[in-house]
Amino acid sequence: MLNDALGLEFKITNNLEEFKAYKEPKLNYSELLPEDAFNIKPHTILFDHGIRDYHLQVNANSQFEKIFFKNSTGSVPFDLLGAAFWLLSRYEEYLPHKSDIYNRFNYKSSLAYQYEFLDIPLVNLWLNESKKILLEKFPSLEFKEREYNFLSTVDIDNVYKYKHKGFVRTLAGLLSDRSLKKIGQRMRIILDREKDPFDCYDFLIDAHKQTNSKAIYFFLLGDYGPNDKNHSSSDLRFQSLIKHLADYSMVGVHPSFGTNNNLRQLKVEASRLGNITHKLITKSRQHFSMLKFPHTYKDLLQAGLFADYSMGYTNHNGFRSSYCYPYKWYSLDIESVSSLTIHSFAITENNLLAHEKENKTLVELANPIVNEVKKYNGELISIFHNDVFNTKMKKFYLEFLNLVKKN
Repeated sequence: MLNDALGLEFKITNNLEEFKAYKEPKLNYSELLPEDAFNIKPHTILFDHGIRDYHLQVNANSQFEKIFFKNSTGSVPFDLLGAAFWLLSRYEEYLPHKSDIYNRFNYKSSLAYQYEFLDIPLVNLWLNESKKILLEKFPSLEFKEREYNFLSTVDIDNVYKYKHKGFVRTLAGLLSDRSLKKIGQRMRIILDREKDPFDCYDFLIDAHKQTNSKAIYFFLLGDYGPNDKNHSSSDLRFQSLIKHLADYSMVGVHPSFGTNNNLRQLKVEASRLGNITHKLITKSRQHFSMLKFPHTYKDLLQAGLFADYSMGYTNHNGFRSSYCYPYKWYSLDIESVSSLTIHSFAITENNLLAHEKENKTLVELANPIVNEVKKYNGELISIFHNDVFNTKMKKFYLEFLNLVKKN
């Protein structure tokens, strides 16, 4: 928070005499409240061991919006560090909670949803307001400003709708079509007389070039199953497409539903992508954004994956960890910071489409989230899927890529 978010260099001391003697700007995190320091009176959370179900009382605050771990003294009216730690570590997801149909943490169980701050990166707001107070107390302080950046991520769960499915799956598809129109379309696509509906790759390459946008493609390379229905990773035509896209953008693995609680399968899928691209694969996003703490991130680290893009809700746009900067994952069960970097996504096209009927355009629905990230010079990450790019979505995607550019 101090170094990465605010750009401040600092050193830590537990020696009271050294602290008192120091004449430069200083932050005090203790029960003592020296007048010449920026004081944060601590809650017990950063000193406790193990995982506890703290009683949280969330209060509205005119400057800091919503606060908890409140206190009546100090430069800020709550334990800023403890509260931020609670949100960033996803403390609530280690506690008993209600899950959705895929056994994921339900966004409605989150403190952010219940107290209506899911749509803002609250920790960034806290830091911004604290920065103002710090400058009032220490006008000589110099903060290093961050740069806003946007990253488009594309999940490829099913590379083609009809092409290259193999004899058995194609025959099953023909039998299920039940209309001459659908059968005719399928046959034209199989015979290369019509473009497959999911084949949007040339469009995406051109769109990213045109708008100078960075992108990551996440490929599902799992074994076929009820929730994993992509083409076989041994299909040379699929491999050729992966290599083609890797020439233009970054690529990452999309660990299948079948990797949940299966480290061996996770390593196999990461290895498959590495063998196809001849590149070291370090980036991942869970299929269905399956995150279970601490197991998912522990497995990613053991599989050699050090940057994950699964932090977000697939059924609600917003800020799952209340933060729009990348940060290192802290494992609560072993009380240690890890080498895995969390990159949070805030917008998915599925959520935009789900709310389009509320008399707002897709651009109008996306705009508030985009503005929140720009406000704090954060990292804005969106999720699109290759199977949604019909004519209307292609038009919106180009509008969206222009919307998210730097001002």
